[in-house]
Amino acid sequence: MIRQRPVELLAPARNVECAMAAVDHGADAVYIGASRFGARASAGNSVEDIARLVEYAHTFRVKVYVTVNTILKDEELPETERLVWALYRAGVDALIVQDMALLELDLPPIPLHASTQMDNRTPEKVKFLHGLGFSQVVLARELSWAEIQAVHEACDVPLEVFVHGALCVSYSGQCYVSQHCFGRSANRGECAQFCRLKFDMVDSDGRMIEQGRHLLSLKDMNRGADLERLLDAGVTSLKIEGRLKDVAYVKNVTAWYRSRLDEIFKRRPEYRRASSGQVSLAFTPCLEKSFNRGFTRYFLDGRTPDIFSFHTPKSLGEEVGTVKDVRGKCIVVSGVKPFANGDGLCFLDEQGNLQGFRVNRVEANKIYPAEMPRVRPHARLYRNFDKAFEDVLSRPSAVRKIRVEWTLGEYAEGFTLEVRDEDEVSVAVAFPYPKEKARSSQVENIKVQLSKLGNTPFEAGGVEIRLLSDWFIPSSVLADWRRTLVGRLLSARKMNEPREVRLLPTAFTRSRDEKQGKAPVRWVPEEVTYLANVMNRKAEDFYHKQGAVRIAPAFEEREPAGAVLMFCRHCLRYSMGWCPRYGGGKSPFREPYYLVSSDGRRFRLSFDCKACQMKVYADAEE
Repeated sequence: MIRQRPVELLAPARNVECAMAAVDHGADAVYIGASRFGARASAGNSVEDIARLVEYAHTFRVKVYVTVNTILKDEELPETERLVWALYRAGVDALIVQDMALLELDLPPIPLHASTQMDNRTPEKVKFLHGLGFSQVVLARELSWAEIQAVHEACDVPLEVFVHGALCVSYSGQCYVSQHCFGRSANRGECAQFCRLKFDMVDSDGRMIEQGRHLLSLKDMNRGADLERLLDAGVTSLKIEGRLKDVAYVKNVTAWYRSRLDEIFKRRPEYRRASSGQVSLAFTPCLEKSFNRGFTRYFLDGRTPDIFSFHTPKSLGEEVGTVKDVRGKCIVVSGVKPFANGDGLCFLDEQGNLQGFRVNRVEANKIYPAEMPRVRPHARLYRNFDKAFEDVLSRPSAVRKIRVEWTLGEYAEGFTLEVRDEDEVSVAVAFPYPKEKARSSQVENIKVQLSKLGNTPFEAGGVEIRLLSDWFIPSSVLADWRRTLVGRLLSARKMNEPREVRLLPTAFTRSRDEKQGKAPVRWVPEEVTYLANVMNRKAEDFYHKQGAVRIAPAFEEREPAGAVLMFCRHCLRYSMGWCPRYGGGKSPFREPYYLVSSDGRRFRLSFDCKACQMKVYADAEE
């Protein structure tokens, strides 16, 4: 018998509406922010709303994870502790956290997931976190397939990996430029989107290399073609980014990945979905129709030249054709995709800037814009708002049902009815009822009545009739029996809900490693820098217990002189074709290079070729 590994499709939710839509469209788990302390400060939700979501999601065995993944001030710790207890009582399945202070608080036994804000890149770090009791670890987006596999082989903790959505140019948790420039900390959920701004790039002599381009803006991740490889590398949870996205985005992207995973499971029986119910869609999912800046697989197979989007940080959408001609008030398009009144189209002008316009009227391949844009023949057109598609998604667009099997039998004084669902939860009831021979066959009517599951979360997969004779049972009686068993099945599912508890720490101590003849495991150094993001005394206590002697405060508390503001795997030297490691040409410009923002701020670039990393510093001469 094949041992199946459950695979989790993890969807984002800015609010309960989005979360329930994610459940309906096939998510195995959703992640959502609480009222405070989430890495998206503008996407908070009350405990009462989250409790309502939990009740709905758990019907389908869908898990609810809540983000408490900012670094915390001392005065915020008591409120954080109270919030966690309230979330635990609401039935939340796990917390996604960043601050090590939570390990020092008096918390309920709720599982903890290590946020990508913890900068989880190496097997040693992941092994350390697992030893602390973390039951799932969110890996850095920048890791390659081989690096993910190496982490899995070193430690059997469930691994969570991003597969879709927006990309931060800096390693998560290691970006301080928003705090430096605007006093808005990315580690406190207030990122100012510095990486989406325009910059000039100049050399040390002041010569212009690039002018007015979005040099730190990346395309969006799309690893839809690589899901099977990721599963084979050991990934357990496939994560969609987007806690600030709207409900249409959540519906479309979740449904697309659900459909793709289900196709894989049909061929690969060693994998199975981690929740219950089958999804029926009223539309065909298409990733290109939701917000995207163009797609990249990022560093999954190492460094490639397609990861950045220097022209624009805005959504391009799907490519729909080429401008064939411009005639008065209409644009003639060469393409195969139909258009509709109300579509939003865009193109890159001669300066490389994104321009957009709204379609007012369509006649065959002729488009009449609401306002005529300055577009030239041969320009590529993109659709970043598909009116017909959005109309479909604005209505109920999916139904999720749990398959059940009915068995109708009999005993001396009446009849027995059993219902069993796909999770092997079952209830059976004996109904005393007089037996009277039917004048005609009752088989079809019994099947019809027991299959009328309407607005319940169930659908009938089959009805087995085990009667010794063709007895007459009125439709109204069958309906009453059906409703009784459905209510009891819902109660039984709730009573049988599996609830995980937090793992006990099994820290990899020096003595145990020495007994096994291994080199002592010591992930925490004696001197902890600002990169550990220590903002409170409880976090200090944690690091002291792990052997740290000197602990620097978080960047938000005191900005260190000459600190690195961003650590990026994206490299502008490589992007310009001047990387010595990857066979690039010789640069005609003199280093160091600088980025200059529109308000005149200068940022020095440094290239660490050994680590294959670009660092961004504030210019010391500012």
